Amino acid sequence: MLTILFLGDVVGEPGRSAVIARLPELKAQHALDFIVVNGENAAAGRGITGKITIDLLRAGASVITTGDHIWDQKDIVPFIGTEPRLLRPINYPTGAPGAGSIVLETAKGKVGVINVQARTFMQPILENPFQAVKEAVTKMRMETANIIVDVHGETTSEKIALARFLDGEVSAVIGTHTHVQTADEQIFPGGTAFLCDAGMCGPINSILGRSIEPIVNRFISNMPAPFPVAAGEVRLRGALIEIDETSGRAVRIQRVDEAGPARTAALEPEARIDLEASAASEEA
Repeated sequence: MLTILFLGDVVGEPGRSAVIARLPELKAQHALDFIVVNGENAAAGRGITGKITIDLLRAGASVITTGDHIWDQKDIVPFIGTEPRLLRPINYPTGAPGAGSIVLETAKGKVGVINVQARTFMQPILENPFQAVKEAVTKMRMETANIIVDVHGETTSEKIALARFLDGEVSAVIGTHTHVQTADEQIFPGGTAFLCDAGMCGPINSILGRSIEPIVNRFISNMPAPFPVAAGEVRLRGALIEIDETSGRAVRIQRVDEAGPARTAALEPEARIDLEASAASEEA
């Protein structure tokens, strides 16, 4: 069996420090063959940098997926073309930097990863994810049947529809973006494991990984405000998937909810920088 760990959206310094600290231990504990990490919010809660990418890969991540915040950090455009293990959604128009899929060799055979972004209530609105992912899966299955799809989307209906659309064609479809882990893990009739949202790797005493008070005040006042990354206790959430590597069919999926290292109540230095650099930001 191939044992794969998928970790949900990493939020800021607290989230990425916890992932980096825990990955070697989790790899040994579960005899992991492959690790997918969504790095969507790893840099001060918005996007990812080249340095953070390298740090996560060195800690044990096999592939890093992203989503709608992929371009938020200015160094990522020149960097993404140099690191094929950092993916952006595959349904960007032709000519966008980077790639949306990759196939890597493991001791138990090849594993493919596809990153696709849904469209409902999402910005930017990209090409049709159903058409883009179908084309990518058809091509990838010429190399391997062991395929993991990260569907980065806002609505449960669109993520479930994409997963049902791909049932029997891929090993697992795991949703990201909402930062809230769902309780609907299952294996579809065709052998595709599914979880509507993996959740986040970040501070749990928060609102989606951000400090509570500014977001509550935003809802009360309707005035723009910066949303710094929260501090305190961190949880790592995602999914553990076992796949029959000869057929590509999933045989088990379970939710992951692991403790991270304890945090202090102080605001992280990069969060302070984020406040100064993006005071107009309203999106958590």
